[in-house]
Amino acid sequence: MSEQTTQSQRRVVVVGAGMAGVQTAVALREQGFRGTVTLIGAEPHQPYDRPPLSKAVLLGKSEGSAFDVDFEALGIELLLGREALGVRPDDHELNTEAGPVPYDVLVLATGAEPVRLPGAEGVPGVHLLRTLDDAERLRPVLARQHDIVVVGAGWIGAEFATAAREAGCSVTVVEAADRPLAGALPAEVAAPMAAWYEDAGAVLRTHARVERVEPGEVVLDDGSRLPAGAVVVGIGARPATGWLTGSGIELGAHREVLADAYLRSSAPDVHAVGDCASFPSGRYGERLLVHHWDNALQGPRTVAANIIAAATGAPPAVYDPVPYFWSEQFGRFVQYAGHHTSADATLWRGDPSGPSWSVCWLRETRLIALLAVGRPRDLAQGRRLIEAATPMDPRLLADPTRPLKAATA
Repeated sequence: MSEQTTQSQRRVVVVGAGMAGVQTAVALREQGFRGTVTLIGAEPHQPYDRPPLSKAVLLGKSEGSAFDVDFEALGIELLLGREALGVRPDDHELNTEAGPVPYDVLVLATGAEPVRLPGAEGVPGVHLLRTLDDAERLRPVLARQHDIVVVGAGWIGAEFATAAREAGCSVTVVEAADRPLAGALPAEVAAPMAAWYEDAGAVLRTHARVERVEPGEVVLDDGSRLPAGAVVVGIGARPATGWLTGSGIELGAHREVLADAYLRSSAPDVHAVGDCASFPSGRYGERLLVHHWDNALQGPRTVAANIIAAATGAPPAVYDPVPYFWSEQFGRFVQYAGHHTSADATLWRGDPSGPSWSVCWLRETRLIALLAVGRPRDLAQGRRLIEAATPMDPRLLADPTRPLKAATA
C-alpha cells in the first residue's frame, strides 16, 4: 500500500474548537494531509477567537469573532455542540454525548476553563468571561453602567476593568495578593501597574479576599461591603481535562496533559496542544504550561507536522517556542516574550511611571524574557534576540534610546 493511500485513509479527530483545535485542523490541510479531519466542539457556535471577547465583543463594537475559515472547502468535518466525555485509547475511540467517534489519531485541544469563586455559584449577577455566551450576557450589564466588582487583578481582570470603565461603569477590582498580576510578574515589575487603575478611574483593593457574594453586594473578609450590580470573576483558569479521568492519559500537577517535546501525550496516537497541555522546554530547562493565544497558534503547526511525520516515517519536530502574549489595558499595550523565572539579572529601559518602558531579564548576559509597555519595537527585536540566545551588553541594553538589536555584546 502506498504512503499516499495510507495517509488518505487515516482519521484525525480534534477535540476542542478554539484556536488550538481550529489551527490544528487547518495546519493538517495546509501541510498536505489527505485523510479525514473531524473537529469536535462543545459549544454550538461557529468556532471563534477569544481575545476580542474582553474588548470589541464586550463593548458591542463587534457581533462576534468567528474564525475566517471555510471548513467545508478544506474538507474539515465540524461537529459542534457535542461535548467530549472520555477517551478509550486502547480502542482508539472518543466518547461523546452523541456516541463514540473512532480515530486513528486524536488531538486534545480542549483549552482551559475559568476557576470559579467558591460560594458564588448560582448567585444572581455573578459572571465569568471565557465564552461568547459569557460576553453576550455581560454586554447589557455594561450598557446599564452598573457598579461592577471585578475579582482578580490578573490579565483578564484588568482587560475587563478597562472595558467597563470605557463603558462608563464604576469599577472596583479586588485582589487577594499585594499587587496586580502577582502570579505572572515579579513585585517590582507589577508595582507600577497598580497606578494604572487609579489613572483610569477604577479602584484597586489589594490584600482583599472575598468572604461571600450577596445579591447586589460583595462582602470582603475585613467586613467591608462593596455595592455590586454585577460581579465578574477573573481568578485564573485551569486545563479543561476533567473529562479525561479514567483514560490513562498522564496529567500533571495542574491537571494538564503532560505532552512530550513533540506534543504527544502518554497514550499512543494522542497529541495535546494549547492551554490543556504542558511541554518540556529545552530552551528554559523546565516544563511550561502556557495559557496564551500565541501558544494555541504555534503549537498546532508542530502537531500537524508530527501527525504527518508519523505516517511517512519522517523524524518528528520538537516544540520549543519563545512564549509570547499581549494585553491591552487602561490605554496601554503590554507585551511579554520569553520566561523570566531563571533570570539572574533584571534591567529597566525607561521610566516605569511613564507611558512607555521595558524590562529585560538576563541569564549569563543572554536575554531570556522581556516585558514591553508601549514599546512594540523592543518586543519585536527582543523576541528575535531571545530565540537566537544572543549575548547582550547590559550597559547598552539599559539605554532606552538605543535599539535592542544594537545592544548586543
